[in-house]
Amino acid sequence: MSTFLIHLRPHNRKVYKYRRRIYSMVYTEIKLVNGNKYYYRVKSIRKDKKVKKERIYLGANLSKKILIRKISKADKELKLLNLLITNDEIKLLQKIKKEYNSQQKINFDNRYEAFCSLFTYNSTAIEGNTLTLQETAQLLFENQVPSSKSLREINEITNHKEGFDFILKTNEDISKKLILSLHEIVVKRTLKEELQNQIGKYRSLQVFIRGVDFIPVSPKNVPKEMRNLLYWYSRNKKKLHPLILAAYFHAAFEGIHPFVDGNGRVGRLLMNLILHKNNYPMINIPNDIKNVYYSALYIAQKKGNLRPFIEFLIDLLKEEKIRF
Repeated sequence: MSTFLIHLRPHNRKVYKYRRRIYSMVYTEIKLVNGNKYYYRVKSIRKDKKVKKERIYLGANLSKKILIRKISKADKELKLLNLLITNDEIKLLQKIKKEYNSQQKINFDNRYEAFCSLFTYNSTAIEGNTLTLQETAQLLFENQVPSSKSLREINEITNHKEGFDFILKTNEDISKKLILSLHEIVVKRTLKEELQNQIGKYRSLQVFIRGVDFIPVSPKNVPKEMRNLLYWYSRNKKKLHPLILAAYFHAAFEGIHPFVDGNGRVGRLLMNLILHKNNYPMINIPNDIKNVYYSALYIAQKKGNLRPFIEFLIDLLKEEKIRF
């Protein structure tokens, strides 16, 4: 099982509280009969005072490796991830989707420029770029280059727009080829000379993430982790709600951190590609609340709890003034 394929971990026995007093818990149950251990995956749902349990038999006397694999399969059968959005939230997202798809085409170019400027500004600012929103918009759509900024920062901005245009125009689904192509677009002309051989490729170096107490997988394991994530995506893209799909993929991708640089920008573009392909509006994460964003990602990656990140994204969609 992939290190960063996120599950509600049975040993944490996490309880998720939703609106209308609905509680859900998933855990592994072991029954000892005549010296044999029988394993069951159990989903317990409590609504008000009523409790309903669903069980899937995993097998008897299983090794740890086989047990983990069977738990993963059982969780998919129990549709565990789909519990992460309430019925009320699904209705809200459907309303947002309907409003988004009913927008007038006549103002498409105007919405495109406004959202592209905002998304590019925030996504690069999160990573330390110092161009203002106004400077970003003027650079992208008026060819006005701010004299006080470095060439690297200028290239980060123009590259991000090129990456944004790439995900808008592509008919391809997410794949290794698409991800590597997107990375090449996002980081070209921005890396140090000694890192030029890392452009458009999974990293061959160990990287570290500031502000968290875990280290991304070793370089030798990156291809395997990404294969696992892409396999997970292909298996679940038609089963899960698009917001859950996008949130899960983004959290796992950022946990793997497959590149030496550009992981955040590429990851947010991929998250929006998933939403865009499913006819949902894209999400702009404001730089001024990046600490909330980082905290929600950390909880998903470290504690196996995706719910705070989903709540964060839903709040952004509700408040977004530009639907694109």
